[in-house]
Amino acid sequence: MTTEKINKLRMPAQELGSSIHGVIFDMDGVLCDSEPFIAEAAGRMFAERYGLKVTPHDFRPFVGTGEDRFIGGVAEKYGVKLNMPADKDRTYAIYMEIIHGRLQPLPGVGDFVAECRRRGLILALATSADRIKLDGNLSEIGLTPELFAACISGSEVRRKKPFPDIFLEAARRARITPAAALVIEDAPNGIQAAKAAGMRALGLTTSFSAAVLKDAGADWTAPNLAQVLQGI
Repeated sequence: MTTEKINKLRMPAQELGSSIHGVIFDMDGVLCDSEPFIAEAAGRMFAERYGLKVTPHDFRPFVGTGEDRFIGGVAEKYGVKLNMPADKDRTYAIYMEIIHGRLQPLPGVGDFVAECRRRGLILALATSADRIKLDGNLSEIGLTPELFAACISGSEVRRKKPFPDIFLEAARRARITPAAALVIEDAPNGIQAAKAAGMRALGLTTSFSAAVLKDAGADWTAPNLAQVLQGI
């Protein structure tokens, strides 16, 4: 690994507790990799209710935008008029069944959260998903809402990512000054939302390439939180 790449990994870690006083985590692709499961669940919903066969690739443009848009964008593509919120509720019901015992935390998640808490950083969680998915994911990966000063779901803000609303609300509730906040994201929509909120953004390449995340405005990129921990 080149010195430049090492520095890109270490920069956010070195600033934790100095210019960065709080960390706001996205959930999917940051704490856990739930995208394959929600795509499977939504695909099964489309097949069950509309006799439509969709692929995981169909959902990719809508990653990070919340399940309304996640399934709504695919419905538009195929000319399907959804029955909402019933179709979303069914998607979540399937999702909760299939993640049990299968959804795992991404590398370094537990240790990174523990290190942030050790350093006295304020932690918040902001996901475009609904609360049922937030709670289900945290339970499966062994984290609790009490670890975070605020947990914000997509249903609590009107405008979803790439608008900054969810990160600003997380910062407000957790009492983190936006300029002193680090957002950890995996999707371009989330990176754009963080930058629009006036926050710094660390992009994890769990879902998109470093180049895509940098183009969206990421200040740093890393493969996962385990790699970031190496710079602490």
